[in-house]
Amino acid sequence: MKMMMKSTSLCFNGGTVLFPPFTLISPPFPFHFRYFSTKKRIVAIDDRHLFLDSVRDHCKLGFSDIKLPISLFHQLTSLRPLPSLIVFSQLFTAISKLKRLQPHSTIISLSTHIEFLGIRPDMHSLGILANCYCHLGRVDFGFSIMAKSLKLGYPPNCVFLNTLINGYVHCGKLPLATQLPNKIINLGFQPDIVTYGAIFKGLCRIGNNASALTLLTKMQSAAHCKPNLVIYSTIIDSLCKDSLLQQAMDLFSAAKTNGIQPNVVTYNTLIRGFYNSGCREEAKGVLTEMLKSNIAPDMEDAEKLLDIMTQNGCEPNVVSFSTMVNGYVKHKNIDKAFTVLEEMFQKGITPDVVTYNTLIDGLCKANRLTLARQLFTDMQAHGVTPDVVSYSSLLDGLCKSAHLDEAVAVLEDMEDKGVKADIFTYSILMDSYCKKGLMTEAARLLRIMEDNGCFPDGITYTTIIRGYILNNDFAKALYYRDLMVSKEF
Repeated sequence: MKMMMKSTSLCFNGGTVLFPPFTLISPPFPFHFRYFSTKKRIVAIDDRHLFLDSVRDHCKLGFSDIKLPISLFHQLTSLRPLPSLIVFSQLFTAISKLKRLQPHSTIISLSTHIEFLGIRPDMHSLGILANCYCHLGRVDFGFSIMAKSLKLGYPPNCVFLNTLINGYVHCGKLPLATQLPNKIINLGFQPDIVTYGAIFKGLCRIGNNASALTLLTKMQSAAHCKPNLVIYSTIIDSLCKDSLLQQAMDLFSAAKTNGIQPNVVTYNTLIRGFYNSGCREEAKGVLTEMLKSNIAPDMEDAEKLLDIMTQNGCEPNVVSFSTMVNGYVKHKNIDKAFTVLEEMFQKGITPDVVTYNTLIDGLCKANRLTLARQLFTDMQAHGVTPDVVSYSSLLDGLCKSAHLDEAVAVLEDMEDKGVKADIFTYSILMDSYCKKGLMTEAARLLRIMEDNGCFPDGITYTTIIRGYILNNDFAKALYYRDLMVSKEF
């Protein structure tokens, strides 16, 4: 049996809130005779705690339709004493995820129902309610909920305020959203970076760059909350999409002046903006700055720009190619990185130690040790001398692949070639000794470190202490612990 409810009105805080129509499923059979279905089996509800646990599990798993959560809601309201608000809030949150079914009116109706039953709302449940109104395009009702929260003694937090702002964005009422920070401040609250971020995202989404820049200026002059890299990058991206490239570059420079270091997203946005607008030299300039900052570009953008450089008679150099190699290795595309290496040789460009180190490290992490060994040999054949990073990368790969004897040989070769091992190199081998239970070798390595002027740090001592503990030699573990304390690590 189903019963249709008409719109309900409720007055509070001097205003009337309209609750949209909703459909209620008739109450279930008495509690102890009711059964419900889980994904695993049919469970008889003969215990309050079992039922509440089951409701929570359903909420975690999520629902595929609205019928089951409404049925669970009615079973919850039939319990005496009534469950806590937390259980209902978990159910409402799970229902809200059924976005394709437009569940917001239902949640509002169910929230009203439990309030009529005497369950007092809290800040979280009021936030859920405000979010529902905002999704229905009634941000004004959302503000009524904020007034109600104040009356109940709950000052609205940033999450609640951000919900209202997103409501304006969702409804396309961004001019009102831009006024919210001042209203929030007048209420005695300080908007946070997330609040501003939501406004900037909305303004840029509709291409209102002028308002975004105006708000940015106000934010820069505010004492409590300064714009971050995400906000700068959002506006720069919007400016580039509208071909306002000079303004984008000006903002890019302003960000750096304010101590904000651009990341790969910011650089890629500018590179793509210049490239799509036919400004090839400017794109090349941004790429060059990016490389100097040791930031790997988006590989697709980097490939395009390398092609442009070649077409314009400006051959890429070892730095450009090395950055490409680094980018492919970071994206775990080792084969493509080797293609770039081959192209370097074809163009008569000799890879430097950075290029080789990047590839060796990538090969070792991919457990392609045979190729890593070969490349280590090849780099020397091409006149490139391995440095401490080269040796350490290879040694790390060998240790992690249980080739401990070969790793020791690499360390000895390193010393013979006059390359001084650093604490990272020794720590790799120390960790492997301890994991293998070779504590005599670990202690000897510790002495070798000190003899070679590479003094252990707290991590080194912690490693050897842990090794002795795992090998049940607590006396030695205490000895090294005392030694570490005496050195004030």
